[in-house]
Amino acid sequence: MLLKDLMIKLEPLAVSGSLDMEIRGVTYDSRKALPKYLFVCIDGFAADGHQYAQQAVDNGATALIVEKDVSVIGQVTIIKVRDTREALASVSAEWFGNPSKNLELIGITGTKGKTTTTYMVRSILEKAGNTVGLIGTVANCIGSEKIPARRTTPESYDLQEMFEKMKDKGAGTVVMEVSSQGLKLHRVSSCDFDIGVFTNFSKDHIGGFEHPDMEDYFTSKQRLFNMCKQGIVNMDSPYTGRLMEEARCPILTYGIEKDADVMAENITTHSDSVEFDVKTPWFKKRLKVSVPGLFSVYNALAAISVCGMQGIGADKIAEGLLNVQVPGRAEVVPTPGKSYTVMIDYAHTPDSLENILSTVKNFARGRLISVFGCGGDRDRSKRPLMGAVSGRIADFTIITSDNPRTEEPSKILTDIEEGIKEAGGDYIVIEDRTQAIRYALEHARPDDIIVLSGKGHETYQIFKDKTIHYDEREIVENILKEAEG
Repeated sequence: MLLKDLMIKLEPLAVSGSLDMEIRGVTYDSRKALPKYLFVCIDGFAADGHQYAQQAVDNGATALIVEKDVSVIGQVTIIKVRDTREALASVSAEWFGNPSKNLELIGITGTKGKTTTTYMVRSILEKAGNTVGLIGTVANCIGSEKIPARRTTPESYDLQEMFEKMKDKGAGTVVMEVSSQGLKLHRVSSCDFDIGVFTNFSKDHIGGFEHPDMEDYFTSKQRLFNMCKQGIVNMDSPYTGRLMEEARCPILTYGIEKDADVMAENITTHSDSVEFDVKTPWFKKRLKVSVPGLFSVYNALAAISVCGMQGIGADKIAEGLLNVQVPGRAEVVPTPGKSYTVMIDYAHTPDSLENILSTVKNFARGRLISVFGCGGDRDRSKRPLMGAVSGRIADFTIITSDNPRTEEPSKILTDIEEGIKEAGGDYIVIEDRTQAIRYALEHARPDDIIVLSGKGHETYQIFKDKTIHYDEREIVENILKEAEG
């Protein structure tokens, strides 16, 4: 493809060299540059691609897109733009032939519920006979094929490449989680969204390399509704009014408390599911969802709204919700021969922790034992809040490590303790997560429910100097085997 054709939607600030040249590949990793490649210099969190421009040229790149001045030796065309991340999204879409234009693309954003809602939509659409691509926190899926996910929303080049693969494998629809970072950093720019969904909004991802404040966090998420053809929003979220005012697309609403287009009534919760009557513009029906809790009703309403707008019938929607399985979300871990229950959940914010603990508390016949920690290099202010939540709801809390990253785990635990002390909760601190889980299992009584929060689907733990394999399902299984033998 000619360089000038790749740049068809760009507005360069300056161009040095010819645009009338053949390009054989696009990359944002200088190590992957080959002869006649276009290298896009991204200023990332860990490294600045502009510093590797010469390496890319040495490897054969004949064109560079930059947002800073660079000095390189070699025959190379240099295109300067305002934002190289936005430029990467544009040229990547052109390189792969704008695949999202040939897909029904559904983007789901919000602080909580993105993963569960995407899995619900996928389950319903597959029950209706569709081949569905899924992109998100847990994994990227093309039909039955699973590809591990490195981040919630992939970099724009990788995302466009994935769209092309999904299209080639017969997917007509792609449902994806759209993170605030994915929106802010232009990973989803040049995507042709048919439907955008807003689940909810609460404090998260503030500080560090994420968002400086709540305003930046919200405006990042709001961008999706300037990109999609149809919006679907949670009417019960306090931020929905502003989002609807600023959206550039028509909006369908769902909710429980406020009047909405799609509503749930007569909600009945069970230990392993939730039932409710749904009223929609298309049908009315009693539904059962195989994930417990009030938050599952909201996620289900979002999925019902998406699939209802696509013409999926009530029976297929019911079948999809009844059979949906979401890794690491209210997931029960096998404990053969034991009279207590172990559940893992990805809850890592005060709201999400309160949701899962309150849900479990409602049906627990024994004690509720909460095991959780907080991630390092993330918003410190939520740590005492999460301590207070667990102290208030759980019968006993074990404060432990999560992903400490570059912080000292003991300091994170001290922050959590501030909140649980104020709440007057009964607790113990065990820094090593495996030992914390072991303590919970060894001290569990009949009918107790142990909730391991924070890791969910994750199969790793991040420390200052290393990342280790860490799957809580395996940890529980190994502890139980050790106890037997």
